[in-house]
Amino acid sequence: MQIENSTHADFDEIFRLYREASAYQRSKKTVVVWPDFDPDMVRTEIAENRQWKLLFNGQIACVWATTFTDEQIWEERNADPAVYIHRIAVNPDFRGHNFVQTIVDWAHDYAGEHGKRYIRLDTLGDNQRLIQHYKDCGFDFLGMFTMQDTSGLPDHYHGEKVALFEIELEYMT
Repeated sequence: MQIENSTHADFDEIFRLYREASAYQRSKKTVVVWPDFDPDMVRTEIAENRQWKLLFNGQIACVWATTFTDEQIWEERNADPAVYIHRIAVNPDFRGHNFVQTIVDWAHDYAGEHGKRYIRLDTLGDNQRLIQHYKDCGFDFLGMFTMQDTSGLPDHYHGEKVALFEIELEYMT
């Protein structure tokens, strides 16, 4: 396995994985299903080296995005030095490999290289199975929160409670 930045050549595959993830969410009857994401948002993430891919035997097995700020979701906690992980989408051909744990292991190093104290992510709705999975991967579940301002966020954030997760990095405490 290897992790590297996604490139513009990966654009179609990234969106295929987003569509697959949405279809999977619908099949599991989750409360919140990913909408169609803004292509310009993903192009910007690629250009800024914030869109990532995990390669398994030369194939894209998983994609996700990172940022160092997430003010609308994390509100006052956004002041903390953190790396935020968004939109983990796993290639259906590679489900069951626990890539979230692989991403968490990678994020420990990535956060440390950038002087960040926390690894954070969020999910929408009260998806107990996903909440438990993130806890099993080392995240502390901080609870369910109502965001004050969802303007400018993708459609699925509007009117939903957000589950917040973080890992505090020991070497930074």
